[in-house]
Amino acid sequence: MDSRPPNLPLLLLTCLLHYWHCARGQSSYTIDIVGLTILPSNTVRSGTPVTLHCQVKVSHDNIPHLNHTFQLTRDDIPVHSSSTVEDTFEYELNPARAADSGNYECRVTVKDKSKASFIQKLNITGLQTPILFLNKTIPYENEEFTATCSAPEEKGPLIFRFYQRFRNGAFEKIKQPAPKGNSLETTLVLRTIGDSILYCDYEVNLVSGARRSNPSNEIQVIVKGLYISPIMNVLPSPKVFEGEIIEVVCKVVNPPKNVEVFLTRNRRILKQAPVSLNHRFTAQEGDSGELVCKAEWGNVQKETYQTITVKELFSKPQLTVNPIDIFMGDRFKLTCSVSIYVPERISNESMKFFIYKDNVKLTSEETYITTAHPSENGNYTCEAQAAPLTHSLVKESQTVVVKAKIPLSKPMLSVVGGTLVLGKSFQLLCHSDNGTLPIIYTLHLPHMPTESRVVSKQGEQAIFNCSAIYKFSDLNNFLCHAKNSQHKPPMTGSGLLRSTIIEPVSKPVLTMPHGIGDVSEGQDLTLVCSVQRGTLPITFTWYHTETEGALATQTSMKLEGSYSISNVRKEHRGGYYCLSTNQAEEAKQSHTVMIGVKMAGWKKGLIGIIVFCTLLILAMILIMAFKRRLLLYKRKRTGELSVKSASTKVERLSLTQAEFNQAANVTPGMIGKSVWSEHASGSDSEDQNSVTAPEKPPETEYTEVQTREADPNRALVKKGTDTVYSEVRNSKQGVPEQADAQGSVEYAQLNHDTDHHSDHGNHADHSVQDDYIDDIDDSVHINTADQGECKHDPMPDC
Repeated sequence: MDSRPPNLPLLLLTCLLHYWHCARGQSSYTIDIVGLTILPSNTVRSGTPVTLHCQVKVSHDNIPHLNHTFQLTRDDIPVHSSSTVEDTFEYELNPARAADSGNYECRVTVKDKSKASFIQKLNITGLQTPILFLNKTIPYENEEFTATCSAPEEKGPLIFRFYQRFRNGAFEKIKQPAPKGNSLETTLVLRTIGDSILYCDYEVNLVSGARRSNPSNEIQVIVKGLYISPIMNVLPSPKVFEGEIIEVVCKVVNPPKNVEVFLTRNRRILKQAPVSLNHRFTAQEGDSGELVCKAEWGNVQKETYQTITVKELFSKPQLTVNPIDIFMGDRFKLTCSVSIYVPERISNESMKFFIYKDNVKLTSEETYITTAHPSENGNYTCEAQAAPLTHSLVKESQTVVVKAKIPLSKPMLSVVGGTLVLGKSFQLLCHSDNGTLPIIYTLHLPHMPTESRVVSKQGEQAIFNCSAIYKFSDLNNFLCHAKNSQHKPPMTGSGLLRSTIIEPVSKPVLTMPHGIGDVSEGQDLTLVCSVQRGTLPITFTWYHTETEGALATQTSMKLEGSYSISNVRKEHRGGYYCLSTNQAEEAKQSHTVMIGVKMAGWKKGLIGIIVFCTLLILAMILIMAFKRRLLLYKRKRTGELSVKSASTKVERLSLTQAEFNQAANVTPGMIGKSVWSEHASGSDSEDQNSVTAPEKPPETEYTEVQTREADPNRALVKKGTDTVYSEVRNSKQGVPEQADAQGSVEYAQLNHDTDHHSDHGNHADHSVQDDYIDDIDDSVHINTADQGECKHDPMPDC
């Protein structure tokens, strides 16, 4: 029996898959194929019934009542859509027309899947012959009538066209309205009198191309002439004088019913009546022109034209003013006159004139004279009246406005902004306080073309752009002319009014009251910055090249300013410069002045005293050293070393404390070396200067000196036996020469041993005590005994 446990993971996975399918509520399916069939065939005649059959095959896992959505399109345009559980779908075209031609496709959608069939092309051949209908076959010329062209069995929109064929066989398209369904009704107008044939056709636009139908039925149309042209008569004549009465007659002979007649001039209706009219009016100057008599029946119109001319009996009066420019207080004259009149109709004596001011009559004369005053300002007109044989005629002149001008005051020049800076461009304003506008201002500049400005409105100003000037005297050359009359001389003005003239500062100069140069420490330094010219006040600013920022700023009402530095120190040395500026805002910089700071006098004296004392001390030291050297030199010359014979006496060598300490303090590196006395050269020179016997050279003897242990309280000398060899020369007489300590010892050898005793054969040990030598000359005394004895005196203890 198999006791293995079941496969739990596989069982769990199966359960999860089953649960997932149940949760989704979906089963597996796939669309196999979608087919589209056109019956009876893909190409049929127009009017044949056509069936589109679409079938789908779907594979699924027993899905009940599976829903299918069928969508039929023609040339990618949806035609029909339907949902069913069946797997087939049919769409009928009964009857099929040309508009149904195209590429058909069937698309089936099942849930979230979709599939389309192959494209099937349907071609419908043939078009229905259109039908033409007219509501009137015997119209008048230019009369509107209705025409209808239709193809009821076709599917629109269709493009209809209407044609007219004449007796000679020629034809023309008379109208093509916009596409509208499968039937079209429109209005036609025929202008050619006589009979003709009307017909129509249509066109349908398909994706594959346009298709045109056969012509419709033909209808014969007879166009009758409409004789409603009016007749117009002008009485007494088309050419009349103004003031005469004109009568115009306009009518239609043998008119049809509902005819109307219109009389117009310049597109303005003068009168309107049925069939005929009669219009009377008095001819005026502006009545000359063309009269139009128009007869209208329905939408048919006939016109007749007649030109009339109205001649003047006298011209329109003119009112003139003299003088043209009227100023307050001037006398002026108004004159009313006519330039043309017909002497056959009127006489000059029969004409009357009237002058009006603001529609109030002033005089019945031709002229009117008065003095210009504000009360005389106003609108003036005049009338001319003539009395011909039949009637009276009055004409009025145009209005003349009289307004007396105010004389100009003297123009003044001023700087725009009120400030003029020499060396900079500026603007000038020329203005007259009094004067009637418009005013022409002209500015005259030296060596420059003149410029003009016209001020015609309140608030306008005559402003001129001027180039820079550099001298005050140039301002006297500016002239301004103001003029508001063509017949009066201009007013002239010069000089500036209410203007501030600022001269920029010149380049500043930085100086010192006592001249540029060095200053001593502790003194006061004053820097003066000055300019040659410039409008006050002037602002001066001082700068130090070794310091950031300004040292000081001063505003002065003079052409110079000063800055003082008290108790000058070394850090005050270096370059100094200054800037100057004024209201012109043009800063100018001076040249840089270099200032040095010298040492104070008392410091110099102190240093001199110190130097003098130092030199004095050095001189004294040199003198003392020189004297000592000279004394030593003299002793070397006079001193002799007395030494007994080496066989009879032992000479005692006495060393100075300095030499002994030097020998005792020899470094260990010098132990066992031979040391020559520093005074050997002096002995040699001494020996060279001495007189010696030629037959016997001096003998050299060596004396061995045994030193004893040094006193540790007196000198630091190593223990041991030091052997000192001293060279002794004998004089001629056999007596040893006594020499100075520095000059008599020719050769000395110090032998430092580590033991207290030295082994020298037959030589006896000698103990040398440290002597305290208090000799200012630092000499070495060597005491000798008799020639037969060699005796060493013990070194005295300190």
